[in-house]
Amino acid sequence: MQQLLAWWVFTIKKWKVKGRFPFELKKAIYIVAPHTHWVDFFLGLAIRKKLHFEFMRFLGKKELFVPPFSWILRYLGCYPVDRSKNNNLVDQVVGFFNDNERFHLALSPEGTRKKVTKLRSGFYHIAKKANVPVIMVGFDFFRKVIVFSEPFMLSDDEQADKRKIVDFFKDFKGFIPEYGISGDIDC
Repeated sequence: MQQLLAWWVFTIKKWKVKGRFPFELKKAIYIVAPHTHWVDFFLGLAIRKKLHFEFMRFLGKKELFVPPFSWILRYLGCYPVDRSKNNNLVDQVVGFFNDNERFHLALSPEGTRKKVTKLRSGFYHIAKKANVPVIMVGFDFFRKVIVFSEPFMLSDDEQADKRKIVDFFKDFKGFIPEYGISGDIDC
């Protein structure tokens, strides 16, 4: 099914890939944006299949993990997380990095499909605590292109790092363009 999805996206819809997937890395966080619609998930599955990095993981709230959805989600690489206030999500995810020799995780820096005025900070703190590089992946529905940045390590200046991220994503048009990351977003 994923093979058919990849064929449809890249052959029929004519999406292209720019940049490269860093297969040499054992661990990394991929921040994928703009995340504006549920179709982003299927585009992510298609690119994952096309470039053969099915080992990429993503997170889902634990409430979704009921049969038969739990089997499908686990098969696709989803890790359940407890998002309640008394559980530290950052530490949960850092634990996934610490418990695995190879772990690649895709997250949305917006944390939602809605328009945001500020990037979330979870991905930043996970990358810092796990000491893993960040790769930005832009989905541009207007140009039908998926762009991979070069990996980079975050600095100790969260605002400067987030400004770099906003500058990378600001020209990408999501499925719902007005929900994308604009250059005037708060860092």
